[in-house]
Amino acid sequence: MAITYEDAGVNLSAADESTSKISALAKSTFGPEVLRDIGLFAGFYQPEWQAYKNPILVSSIDGVGTKLKIAFMLNRHDTVGQDLVNHCVNDIMTSGADPLFFLDYIGAQKLLPQSAESIIAGMAKACQENRCALIGGETAEMPGFYSPGEYDLAGCIVGIVDKETIIDGSRIQSGDDLIGLRSNGFHTNGYSLIRKVLLEIKSVDLQGFVQELGGSWGDVLLKIHRSYRSIVAVLRESPAVVGISHITGGGIAGNTRRLLRQGLDLDIDWNAWEWPSEFQQIQILGEIPTEEMRRVFNLGIGLLLVVRSDQSEKLRQKLTQLGEESILMGKVVDREE
Repeated sequence: MAITYEDAGVNLSAADESTSKISALAKSTFGPEVLRDIGLFAGFYQPEWQAYKNPILVSSIDGVGTKLKIAFMLNRHDTVGQDLVNHCVNDIMTSGADPLFFLDYIGAQKLLPQSAESIIAGMAKACQENRCALIGGETAEMPGFYSPGEYDLAGCIVGIVDKETIIDGSRIQSGDDLIGLRSNGFHTNGYSLIRKVLLEIKSVDLQGFVQELGGSWGDVLLKIHRSYRSIVAVLRESPAVVGISHITGGGIAGNTRRLLRQGLDLDIDWNAWEWPSEFQQIQILGEIPTEEMRRVFNLGIGLLLVVRSDQSEKLRQKLTQLGEESILMGKVVDREE
């Protein structure tokens, strides 16, 4: 008896259909820097090197994590691609870098063209908003590896920055101010704990209206991880900004301490802002200790800036002009031995 690849669970025709639609979405992000169409074994990108005095490439790779489980449950796939791109853009912009191009990977038990198209449409939208090109990616059907109806998602970004303007935390000193910028909810972190509380312990209806949230848990949990790309020029051009922390897994303190040299620590005023309602509600429902909340979630602060104290007010005024709400939330201090 003749056996085909489709008998083993891989539908090459469906893959070809998805590739055709995905190519059109990716091309919508192209500028003149992209030298070849989608479909080759590699992507080609020619940066405008002359725009930089001493160009340095900056890269990062990440995934969406178990937030995908919520997308599976609600059959909503148009936001997770935006989450992925924005997360990666934020990671490289902590160094002051501009994004150049993005690559994605989707692995699934069975590739569903409609879902794949929604995911890539989200990526393309975010790439357009962040002014970077989606120049390639990979889709893979792997029967028996993933659960039916589920997929994994990962992405890699490459950006560029002038060597002289890199922001890496090396100039941080005691007395610098900590300025927080608002998140758009949970972003892409803490979802394993969120699912434990809402789905396993409380059996919450994700689509039901919740008065305290002003909507459903499903809508709150699938809020798009916001990008801070619009403010990178202000941060890079201000000598007052000596460190930038993207608040992801590990919370505010855990992520920001990565910037500090030995002998320095953070003095965070945890009362400087009020947690958004979704964080308050998840703590109540799960009876989660406050210290654990601080360690897991961003608590409404998506980006933290370390700024010279004598210039922080001026910077905050510039951020206000850009529509950003900034919070003075503590200082860098000498570590007590």
